[in-house]
Amino acid sequence: MFSALETTLVLLSAAVLGVVAFRMLQMPPMLGYLVVGMLIGPHALGLVEDSNNTHQLAEFGVVFLMFSIGLEFSLPKLIAMRKTVFGLGMAQVLLTIVVSMAFGWLAAELLPQLMSISWQASFALGGALAMSSTAIVSKMLTERMELESEHGRRIISILLFQDLALVPLLILVPALASGKGNLLEILTWAGFKAVIVLVLLLFLGQKLMRWWFQVVVKRRSQELFMLNLLLIVLGAAWITEMAGLSLALGSFVAGMLISETEYKHQVEEDIKPFRDVLLGLFFITIGMLLNVTLVLQNWWLVLLLLLLPVLFKFVLIAGLAKAFGASAGIAIRTGLGLAQAGEFGFVLLNQAGTLQLLDPFMIQLILASMVLSMLITPLILAKSDAIVLKLSANEWMVQSLALTQIASRTMSNQKHVVIAGFGRSGQSLAKLLEEEGLAYHALDLDPELVRDAQASGSRVSYGDAARRESLVAAGINRAAALVVTYTNTPSALRLLHLVHEMAPNLPVIVRSYDDVDLDKLRIAGATEVVPEAIEGSLMLASHALILLGVPLRRVVHRIQAARSERYASFRGYFHGLATDIGDADNLQIRLRSVTLNDKARAIGKSLAALELDGIGVDIMTVRRGLQNLALSADLVLEIGDIVVLRGTIRALALAEARLLK
Repeated sequence: MFSALETTLVLLSAAVLGVVAFRMLQMPPMLGYLVVGMLIGPHALGLVEDSNNTHQLAEFGVVFLMFSIGLEFSLPKLIAMRKTVFGLGMAQVLLTIVVSMAFGWLAAELLPQLMSISWQASFALGGALAMSSTAIVSKMLTERMELESEHGRRIISILLFQDLALVPLLILVPALASGKGNLLEILTWAGFKAVIVLVLLLFLGQKLMRWWFQVVVKRRSQELFMLNLLLIVLGAAWITEMAGLSLALGSFVAGMLISETEYKHQVEEDIKPFRDVLLGLFFITIGMLLNVTLVLQNWWLVLLLLLLPVLFKFVLIAGLAKAFGASAGIAIRTGLGLAQAGEFGFVLLNQAGTLQLLDPFMIQLILASMVLSMLITPLILAKSDAIVLKLSANEWMVQSLALTQIASRTMSNQKHVVIAGFGRSGQSLAKLLEEEGLAYHALDLDPELVRDAQASGSRVSYGDAARRESLVAAGINRAAALVVTYTNTPSALRLLHLVHEMAPNLPVIVRSYDDVDLDKLRIAGATEVVPEAIEGSLMLASHALILLGVPLRRVVHRIQAARSERYASFRGYFHGLATDIGDADNLQIRLRSVTLNDKARAIGKSLAALELDGIGVDIMTVRRGLQNLALSADLVLEIGDIVVLRGTIRALALAEARLLK
């Protein structure tokens, strides 16, 4: 068999290939880890053994994940979300466990020969079934820009309680499985140990943690900071393990302690590489547990174990969300988002197997169904809108009402600005437009933000700007411009595609984080792209130059020159017929769009053959249909092309004549 080094190389190679493949498919890398684990495991290619050493190393992935969750644990945030977290979330976890235990008891009573399962095993399975995938769902919600939507907030609240519920479940399952002595005594002793350890860690550890971090930071050594961080995470995990609790509990508490210090963000960045790599190894080991041959031989059982839990969780969560005040459409979306199994479910299932609560054959079937449920989650969420419209009879009426409200607010608007996203950037833009007496209407998916902004008199509506219906209701065909104020390139590209299908001549300004996607957005039809990192660096440079004694006039010229290198709109501007033309104005640089009709002289000629640079004119853009073409000397012009020229007024007149006559 392979040596330790060769085994490590196999794991790393498989992880890299799996993540690359699933990234190309635009799917979460966690699924890639699971799949490659299935392939290289002892039940498939057999490249890696399912050894205790591998599992012990993989457990550190869960340790660092729980530490990261502890870092994000914020008491004020929890209080603000208490109704959905401790109401909806707690109800989902408890009811899932209760129903699972009832089902296990019923199956053991009615079918004792086919299924004999203890109530302790039913409890462990219920806990595993209650978990959903934080990694997959949060990533999908982020990509779909639904984190701040009504169903997004409910989903995140339930996921938060599931994460918190893992800690007591990891304590209860081993206590229940031991079966020694009185159950009440076991639970009391386990709870007493947990309270003692938590009190020591939280109260004594709080003061000690802050003081010790100050000592370490004063040494000004990044290496020492990292070593200290690893010592705290693993040390806290060791303390709880020695107390008979779980490794994950200690790391979670350590994360909570550090979250209260000023070093939280630095720790979060430093721990991320360890967490992601070790968590990836954990998912690979989970995939290695799957016996593909056994699954294929019992495919109908696997399919049954896939469908029943997914349908049960969907119905339960949707029903609870409806009972807690959500509309039918929001409730269904919440249920669809959480119907799958979760990564913490693997932890509980693995624990149940180690404690011999379940037969290995049953564990294999359940494990296969959990993996498959996670694999189909991206497909379910991608089709969630269509599913909601089919299952909810009044959902189309709710959506129509929302669109009607948007349309009623924008019906009188002409030449207004449509603002996609009403966060800080969108609100600043709206304020400037109001001060200039210009009309606007904004769309945003944060219901609380929309409600508060509307109450203050802002012209904003709840709606997804990346949907055709919302753009139509916002009056995109009557608008003067569209401004995308959020930094999400995939959503911006989707929005640009819709806009240039519906209103191809509408100017669109897109905000981006940096200039990495600048060309991609320009080719997709953005009139201008504003990279906030570039603008921030220009402002920093201007302040620094002024402080260093550089004259203000020279600083302004420097910044204008830098912007003119980056932005096309700074290199000229369009003039209308009413513009006064004087001698000085003839020398100003302008832009002009020339549309090539069927009689244009330039049709069939390349850009190089036109020789426009000889008369002092630059070709800025050639737009064909919905796209800005990449400029090259051998680009041949066609009927209907729009050529954007840059030059003085006299040079532009000569160039236009050369193109058309």
